[in-house]
Amino acid sequence: MERARRTLLTALAAVVVAVAATALAWYRLGPTTRGTVWAEDGGVFLRERLAYGEAGSLFRPYAGYLHLLPRLVVDLGFRRPVEDYAVTVSAASCLIVGVVAAAVFLLARDVVPAWPLRVVLAAVPVVLPIAPYEVGGNAANLHWYMLLLVPWLFSYRARTWWGSAAVAALALGAVLTEPQTLFFAPLLVLAWWRGRARLLALPVTVVTVLAGAVQVVSALTDTRISRPGHPTVADVVHGYLLQPLAGAWTWDLSSVATAVVHHGWGVLVWPLVAIAVVLVAAVVLGQWRARVLVAALAAGSVVVWTAALVANESADLRWGELPVTDFTASAPLRYAAAAAMLLVSAVVVAASVLIDRRNWSVRVPARGSRAAGRTAGRVGTVVAAVVGWAAIAVVVAAAVSSVAPGNTRRDDGPLWAPQITAQLEVCRADPAGSVEVRTAPWGATLPCSVLLDRR
Repeated sequence: MERARRTLLTALAAVVVAVAATALAWYRLGPTTRGTVWAEDGGVFLRERLAYGEAGSLFRPYAGYLHLLPRLVVDLGFRRPVEDYAVTVSAASCLIVGVVAAAVFLLARDVVPAWPLRVVLAAVPVVLPIAPYEVGGNAANLHWYMLLLVPWLFSYRARTWWGSAAVAALALGAVLTEPQTLFFAPLLVLAWWRGRARLLALPVTVVTVLAGAVQVVSALTDTRISRPGHPTVADVVHGYLLQPLAGAWTWDLSSVATAVVHHGWGVLVWPLVAIAVVLVAAVVLGQWRARVLVAALAAGSVVVWTAALVANESADLRWGELPVTDFTASAPLRYAAAAAMLLVSAVVVAASVLIDRRNWSVRVPARGSRAAGRTAGRVGTVVAAVVGWAAIAVVVAAAVSSVAPGNTRRDDGPLWAPQITAQLEVCRADPAGSVEVRTAPWGATLPCSVLLDRR
């Protein structure tokens, strides 16, 4: 009976997290952004859904890999009344981020046992300051959120076959949406390590291997549109400081670059040093699973950013070659979002280790002065807790200061629904024709049959 009650409470908590995260992601977009179609959502994804149907477009590679979740979201939007396409895609995208938040809340229980801290961890993809600017609320950028989810999916030790199946299903969607999720595949070792029911890790492992193989084949056989970059070490480091690191705490990256111009790189280097201290302390003190997760999230942040610059020439703005004054008008890059989310997640996990002594692997020395050892232990516990709570306070403060709807790449429209209404008369006069509907930043060509049949 007690086990059933705990299961019910856990399920209810996850639902609350999912609903709250979805609602907050939706709110942060603002009404104009929610009603505007973004990039591939009105471009290649919608165009190929019209041309090839659901079955023909769902597993069709684009830019070198598969995009399962964005294709599903676009298909859902296509099935709704055409004037509701923009808000349907935005809502479905926010819902998926809400599911990611709820999944992290559940899966991180072994590493972050305190539920208030897990709420902070689960909120990271929703409250990240730079998220709404480009990656929030659209299907084209859902793949970045998969990079935050998979470390928890791959490392989770399932207790039941139902839980194992759920983790495998989520992993299937994640890996078939973003090939970079394979960077975290070594974390599957944690799912197998020293568990009483190791075979419960088999479904997620099989799914990851098979889905990863499909993505690798797609990458080898499909043509990428983006030209690869050739970043220097300075490009990677300076870009990381100005984008993922700064974007983890504020959405106004131009002001950060301006601060660097006036006060030097210490504006960003010293916060990075403080973060490193928190991360290293958690790795030294924490139990082994927490150590691995902190290291994986922090390293993953750097790897994902570096991979973006190597794979996309457009991501490398010559960060290390040009003077910082050239970046005082910079906006958040979509490539920075995943790296920033991973970095903040690493900080929250590390802080949770420092706050709760029960998560430490370090014990009071058995030899020597027991009184001195206990005193040192108490002092160390207090200092670690203060550092941990300070880190959490910074994360929460950054989230609160950025929670209101702000600048996005869609906040100037063009709104989708009024254009559809305006084109109806054109289509009634020529039902066999087509019309142009503007999106941000491109446009979409819709057959009049779609406008007339899906109202």
